[in-house]
Amino acid sequence: MVLRKFDRRSGHRRAMLRNLTTSIILHGKIATTEAKAKQVRGIAEKMVTLGKRGDLHARRQVLAYLLDETAAKKLFEEIAPRYSERPGGYTRLLKIGMRRGDAAAVAVLEFI
Repeated sequence: MVLRKFDRRSGHRRAMLRNLTTSIILHGKIATTEAKAKQVRGIAEKMVTLGKRGDLHARRQVLAYLLDETAAKKLFEEIAPRYSERPGGYTRLLKIGMRRGDAAAVAVLEFI
């Protein structure tokens, strides 16, 4: 996994990635910069893998990372069972163009 720093200190970077991961689980898709989407994709896929495992330790690991208990509940009850037969590749990254203000590449990250 490539570590992208995003010109942020480690605490801010970790909080940002936790927020984005929680958002994709709650809403099913997020629109953000391409670099952030690529970084969050790996984390979100690991969360789904933990959700598929479903044991107590996996639940505690997910709850320690996600910011919202309802997101963890949705992960274990709705998202993980949907991918029970799939060995990986739970997300799709669609590039949608450039952002108007700073011309940053924007992408949509969504569950398949």
